[in-house]
Amino acid sequence: MPKLTKRVVEAAVPKGRDAFIWDDELPGFGIRVFSSGKRSYLVQYRSEGRTRRVTIGLHGPVTCDVARKRARELLGNVAGGGNPAEERSLQRKAMTVKQLCDVYLEAAEKGLIFGKKGLPKKPSTLATDRGRITRHIVPLLGNRKARDLTAPDINRFMRDIIAGKTAISVKTGLRGRAIVRGGKGTAARTVGLLGGILSYAVSEGVIPSNPARGVKRPSDGKRVVRMSQGQYRALGNALAAAEAGGEPWQAITAVHLLALTGCRRGEIENLRWDEVDLAAQCFRLSDSKTGDSVRPLGSAAVTLLSGVPRGGRYVFPRRGDDKPFSGLPKVWPRIIKRAVCAAIPADPSEAEGLKSLTPHGLRHAFASVAGSELGLTEITIAALLGHASNSTTSGYIHHIDSALIAVADRVAGYIEWAMTGSENRNRVFQLVPKEG
Repeated sequence: MPKLTKRVVEAAVPKGRDAFIWDDELPGFGIRVFSSGKRSYLVQYRSEGRTRRVTIGLHGPVTCDVARKRARELLGNVAGGGNPAEERSLQRKAMTVKQLCDVYLEAAEKGLIFGKKGLPKKPSTLATDRGRITRHIVPLLGNRKARDLTAPDINRFMRDIIAGKTAISVKTGLRGRAIVRGGKGTAARTVGLLGGILSYAVSEGVIPSNPARGVKRPSDGKRVVRMSQGQYRALGNALAAAEAGGEPWQAITAVHLLALTGCRRGEIENLRWDEVDLAAQCFRLSDSKTGDSVRPLGSAAVTLLSGVPRGGRYVFPRRGDDKPFSGLPKVWPRIIKRAVCAAIPADPSEAEGLKSLTPHGLRHAFASVAGSELGLTEITIAALLGHASNSTTSGYIHHIDSALIAVADRVAGYIEWAMTGSENRNRVFQLVPKEG
């Protein structure tokens, strides 16, 4: 066996299953090469007639020299009659919820916690998780022993969040402020995260079972957003007025594209030109919420994108550099204020509905147009929106690309007509090949 060095470790490749490479200079010190390609340093020894292993850390975050030093300490402990694996197990069993959350986040940051489609959690998801842990889980449960949690504890935790016991206004920077509210939606999503953390604890031997399993969560408060033709027209007028008023073109065009595609805000803000295929009328997103995703584009969206100047990697670049534009959250309230003013003379009730509209609400509204106005099926709407798909949806998408583009054209055409009146309404309602 070779002496473990950085070169030896990085040259090791998996051969269909996990493999171990042992150091010839320090018996018991080795590295585990996972079938996924990850490499983890460890120590192996015998105690009380049993073989024990203690993980030191992943190669990369932990260097070979640091791992060797830690292995000497652990093996020295064994030589002195210690049992590091048992000691670590006892420490885990005494772990508080706060300590468990810290371990969970550390593992997630190393790519060891998997989300949708078996992919590591994205940085944006981790930021959201960290916020929920800091503002809800730790204040209410942080000092409790993880092994002592019960289903009634989880239920009380959920009710406390619903009641607003963790509500607070937090200063987040020189000018920033986070308003932390309770409610059913926050409670449902936070209990879901806590359940995931506790499942991780079960897999790591910290607790024997997950007390959050089976706890009934309230509806997470997802809103069904529908926009009338009048509201779409008010938004279109607001965008025209915002452009005349000197608002950044990036924000105006991004909002218009959000309405025409049903994409998530982050997908449009971070959209790169190498993800845009105008000839095939689609986006080929490499880093959406659900991983790689292909989205069909209607002709109205293609026309809009064709008029965007190309000057760097991003479709909507920040002024002065090649980074994505990040000013939409500041511009959005001004656009909505203009939209509300545009709607008031025609219908005050529609103006009230616009006040609570968010960029993500345009995604819901896109789905509502597809379903309510144009009668498309749920499976087609899921394909248009890039929802995480099961095998049935996946097969459907791959076999009717042209039909998907046709229905995307109908939805985008309807919304463009509603916003600007520039599309022929009769064209929008033309029949396309039947689904299924």
